[in-house]
Amino acid sequence: MGENDAAKIHFPPQAFSVSVDMPSQGGSKWFDDDGRFKRTGTVWTASAHVITAVIGSGVLSLAWAVAQLGWIAGPAVMFLFSFVTYYTSTLLCACYRTGDPVNGKRNYTYMDAVRSNLGGGMVKVCGYVQYLNLFGVAISYTIASSISMMAVKRSNCFHKTRGKDPCHMNANPYMIAFGIAEIIFSQIPDFEKLWWLSIVAAIMSFTYSSIGLGLGVAEVAEAEKFRGSLTGISIGPGVTETQKLWRSFQALGDIAFAYSYSIILIEIQDTIKSPPSEAKTMKKASLISVIVTTLFYMLCGCFGYAAFGDASPGNLLTGFGFYNPYWLLDIANVAIVVHLVGAYQVYCQPLFAFIEKTAAQRFPDSDFIAKEIKIPIPGSHSYNLNLFRLVFRTIFVIITTVISMLLPFFNDVVGLLGALGFWPLTVYFPVEMYIAQKKIPKWSTRWLCLQILSAACLIITIAAAAGSVAGVVGDLKTVKPFKTNY
Repeated sequence: MGENDAAKIHFPPQAFSVSVDMPSQGGSKWFDDDGRFKRTGTVWTASAHVITAVIGSGVLSLAWAVAQLGWIAGPAVMFLFSFVTYYTSTLLCACYRTGDPVNGKRNYTYMDAVRSNLGGGMVKVCGYVQYLNLFGVAISYTIASSISMMAVKRSNCFHKTRGKDPCHMNANPYMIAFGIAEIIFSQIPDFEKLWWLSIVAAIMSFTYSSIGLGLGVAEVAEAEKFRGSLTGISIGPGVTETQKLWRSFQALGDIAFAYSYSIILIEIQDTIKSPPSEAKTMKKASLISVIVTTLFYMLCGCFGYAAFGDASPGNLLTGFGFYNPYWLLDIANVAIVVHLVGAYQVYCQPLFAFIEKTAAQRFPDSDFIAKEIKIPIPGSHSYNLNLFRLVFRTIFVIITTVISMLLPFFNDVVGLLGALGFWPLTVYFPVEMYIAQKKIPKWSTRWLCLQILSAACLIITIAAAAGSVAGVVGDLKTVKPFKTNY
């Protein structure tokens, strides 16, 4: 039967009533406009993903960062980073769709957005920076979780011995335990299935941040004064002028890391349903998330500094800024571990998706990569087991765990990651993509303002990286691989 013959045949409307459920240009009941199953994310699930990614264990190192910078520069830098992060996030939200903001082609990942808007060699540069940063985050979260697990054991030890026993212990068993948990959770296929883990993790982040804040407030109330100075940690016998400078730069990196979620923003935005447009919902989610996190950061950082002044520890809870009430410390540290289990997955899912998509394109006929084995789960839907996903994600977690055991210094790694990821991923690419997307003329006022913002953030990034490298070099002189004790 030819095309003309087919065109002459008429069926009643009911004959193909099932067709409304198939993918179409404008989407349908079960599918979106790109043929994928309907996205179900809302402003609240997106906010939960962002808060899970942003309020990490870094929030408790902010007292140390404020101590390096002082009462004036510390809060000012935090506010500056929050503003820059929110503003560049709104630019990035506009790049989720290419062309029309409502019906344009979707970009599923950060790299897809760079490819659509900038193309060429920029895609490779972006890929290397983004995925190296995500890999680094996985390592830093493994280190942080082991420190929190040990803190629970040590706080109980201190309580039993009344501080007479230093309670030293090896970090390796705790890193291995965290790795085993991540191997299990890494089998969650994608972001869509992670919403419940993100919400649990977000609740945990509020729990330990609130405990850190509460203990800081209690310490200030007991001392009846605010410690600290306008210019930060004092130069004296323990701190030289050079050390003060490097530590101030490293503090910038720590604060930058505390705000870095742009690298997974597009992936989070790809979980949001429409209408309204995904960009509109994501902008709201970013605003809610940045306001909430900045409020917590300001309170935790400032009250921690007010409580301990120049002696502010690298982490208010695991640095033993507080010994009592020890049971409250235990709750806070357990909450940190639960949160990091979820945050690890939120950050690693884009990397998993990229590797698995690349493998599927390279070997389309491979059963090992493409085949899914249905495993029935009593009382629930069956689980689709993919052998490549199982093997690759397991190896990935093992590698990050081993590297964590080799480089177990958290603060400096966090500062370096924050510095390396902040300018290119949070500022440069969003600014350049937005300029290309909106066709902003060169040398126009708006173009100049965006370039000045980018240049200023580059200078801050270079300074933060220099401070963090100095810290890492110092750590490497004393660290013994696989034999780290706290």
